Amino acid sequence: MDKRLERILPRVQKPARYTGGEYGQILKDRADVELRLALCFPDTYEIGMSNLGLRILYGTANALPWLWCERCYAPWGDMEAELRAASLPLWALESGDPLADFDAIGFSLGYEMAYTNVLNMLDLAGIPLRAAERTGLTPLVFAGGACCTNPEPMADFLDLCIIGEGEEVNTELMELLRLAKREGWEKTHFLSEAAKISGIYVPSLYTPVYAPDGALTGLRCEPGAPEAVERRVVTNFDQSSFPTAPVVPTTEIVHDRVTLELFRGCIRGCRFCQAGAIYRPVRSKKPETLVQQGIESLKNTGYEEITLSSLSTSDYHALTELCDGLLDYCVPRSVGLSLPSLRADNFSMDIMSRVQQVRKSGLTFAPEAGTQRLRSVINKNVTEEELLHTCGVAFAGGWNNIKLYFMLGLPTETDEDVLGIADLAYKVHNVWREKATNKARGCHITISTSCFVPKPHTPFQWEPQVGMDEYMRRVTLLREHTHAKFLSYNWHDADTSLIEAVLARGDRRVGAAIEAVWKAGGRLEAWNEYFSFERWMQAFADTGIDPYWYANRERSADEYLPWARIDVGVTPKFFLSEREASRREVLSPDCREKCLGCGAVKLMKGGCCDE
Repeated sequence: MDKRLERILPRVQKPARYTGGEYGQILKDRADVELRLALCFPDTYEIGMSNLGLRILYGTANALPWLWCERCYAPWGDMEAELRAASLPLWALESGDPLADFDAIGFSLGYEMAYTNVLNMLDLAGIPLRAAERTGLTPLVFAGGACCTNPEPMADFLDLCIIGEGEEVNTELMELLRLAKREGWEKTHFLSEAAKISGIYVPSLYTPVYAPDGALTGLRCEPGAPEAVERRVVTNFDQSSFPTAPVVPTTEIVHDRVTLELFRGCIRGCRFCQAGAIYRPVRSKKPETLVQQGIESLKNTGYEEITLSSLSTSDYHALTELCDGLLDYCVPRSVGLSLPSLRADNFSMDIMSRVQQVRKSGLTFAPEAGTQRLRSVINKNVTEEELLHTCGVAFAGGWNNIKLYFMLGLPTETDEDVLGIADLAYKVHNVWREKATNKARGCHITISTSCFVPKPHTPFQWEPQVGMDEYMRRVTLLREHTHAKFLSYNWHDADTSLIEAVLARGDRRVGAAIEAVWKAGGRLEAWNEYFSFERWMQAFADTGIDPYWYANRERSADEYLPWARIDVGVTPKFFLSEREASRREVLSPDCREKCLGCGAVKLMKGGCCDE
């Protein structure tokens, strides 16, 4: 460890964030590898170490004998100040070597508010921010994750983006970089060859074209660049790589437990949900595979909790069998098993009673909207009767605390829909009074609302975000009708939601504002301690960006969208048909009931989805 770092660590919060040396980290001899990759998470250690995707990629990359993959996370503000004062470059945890020494630097982008952290980490590493300024073959700077389905806001800073699931395409990319390094390729030649790999988008091969009124009219392809970049998926998910011996953190993290990924994709078609579209088609693991991976992970890590992860856990076809297999191991060892992402329409009291044998947790459901009309608009196929019945079953089983998640600002939402949220909460409480078997403890219902953000590659990608003032008026309206002692109401702020919408829907011009925010001190923008709405608005003004034009404007069906070159599998035609169904307040069936031909099955290359 650098002696300067040893002097710094006692002066910062949670020094274990920065020291490495964790159980399970992978060390290799520099002389034995041809390529070095730094996987960077643009948020703190506690957030990044909880990310299952990064754990998977760390394992698959290090399985290659010629590649050494290490980890790096964004420093907290106190540590950044110390690094800059001491002129210490940002480093990777395993070796302690500066990021600038690596051949490739890959960022995981799962949340738009982390964009400024990417720039800050590059600057702390002494690496030029803009791709055009990095003329050498290495270090190659790339990104993957959900945000890359609209790569344009970060296009000027990244050499390339991985579209879709990275287990296989990351390896193909590193193999190409290995060849390029051996043969001494120029960077431009390498990027042209990289663009031939399915799932890789190279921003420098596409030039935005704008109309006189500022509207984006196209992304002109360079010769040889693909017309559309098709999202990569792992077709045999049951046999895909899974880290049963992950790095075990030396300090507390957000999700301090084993996480088992049951399946990717979702049979539901919620029209606001980007994840439900960009992870299609549904691919599941067999219950016996999951039981084996779960037990191995618990043995290798010593964790005392295991959680089942998916977009809708209760939709897993063999959930009872899986839970029974895990509980046979967990219960005698006092290991907890948790099931997040449950749905009210297929909640099983039998399963919940089994998994609560070790410890009892609260119940969380996401009706998303307060009335059945609006739930039909968004295709949330959960009825009020189903929700109340499920709550009644839970209350009869001894539960007293329920959390309910909703969105405000959904398309066509009215005040009646807003007040329907409060009305639903009171109905849930009435069910508790009728069904509860443990009334001495009382009942507590928590309502949480967030502001709807229209995301790319969804049926609502053309819809406007509700204005900030109007959103807060609806928050106030709901707050005024939730005064009961058994009710708590939490809401997401309007400021962050506006910025998120701009970054989610932005084109390449938005990159200038991101850089201006960073230059003005913006970093860790996902944290309340650091977020500054005024700084963003000043950056928009300085760079000529109208944030309301991006966030609050309805787009026409024939408008050219910044993410048009990205093919996530689901066709624009399908999104448009679902948008039309939302306006008619018509529900669409889920994938198990009927295939609607969204197009995602083509990604399976001759195979079929699980549903």
